[in-house]
Amino acid sequence: MDGRPQWGLSAQRAVLLVAGGALATLLLLPLTALLLSSAPDDLVAGLGAPFIGAALRLSVFSTAVTLALAVSLGTPLAWTLSQAQGRTARLLESLLQLPVVIPPAVAGVALLLAFGRRGLVASLVGPEWGALSFTTAAVVLAQLFVAAPLFVQGALAAFRALDPEVVLAARALGAGPVRVLVRVAIPMAAPGLIAGAALCWARALGEFGATLLFAGNLEGHTQTLPLAIYTAMEVDLRAARALSVLLIGVALLLLLGVRLATARRPGHTERA
Repeated sequence: MDGRPQWGLSAQRAVLLVAGGALATLLLLPLTALLLSSAPDDLVAGLGAPFIGAALRLSVFSTAVTLALAVSLGTPLAWTLSQAQGRTARLLESLLQLPVVIPPAVAGVALLLAFGRRGLVASLVGPEWGALSFTTAAVVLAQLFVAAPLFVQGALAAFRALDPEVVLAARALGAGPVRVLVRVAIPMAAPGLIAGAALCWARALGEFGATLLFAGNLEGHTQTLPLAIYTAMEVDLRAARALSVLLIGVALLLLLGVRLATARRPGHTERA
């Protein structure tokens, strides 16, 4: 004994419970308040606002295109990085994750400077590339910029978790890089790829800041569901609440799906 007072197990557990419970309450209380703020009839009526239909259609279309691009382009990128060695590959991997951590406003400014009317691409290739800003294509580009790194990160983790001996065996049997990826790596890493795709789609669906700066908030053209909530806060609070509850429900379903997908990864075992 060193003479210092010893806490009992019950006291230690109480401290941990209070500390953890404080943060859990802080995180869950706003969501609870939102869910309890309107009766079901008010939520249904709020979803009937005239601008919601166009925002919903645009969000479904743009996020579907974003997800298709992220998966089709991000899968070979993640596979290449997972097989690469050296500092250059690790540096590139870190740079590709920057859109996830930079503020959305910074992402919007960066997109404008790259693809705006007086942006870098327009100055190098031609002024017609400047027409991308404040269009539906700009919505997709903004969503892809902020959401694709989540898929790449998830795909990287899934590919790196594969048994390297299986990949080496496929190569030894004469399979080329594309065949190894399509026939071996993707099927084995499918749960991780699905989880990464779900997170990517959820991030694209919730994108707000970069879209607002780069694509604007034009009803029927660039106004997605988050931007519709922003507009509704000024004209129809009931619609804003209804859309917010809808997006929370979608996010919850996606998170549950991700948990199910990751729980089925090879080598993962549930607690008894």
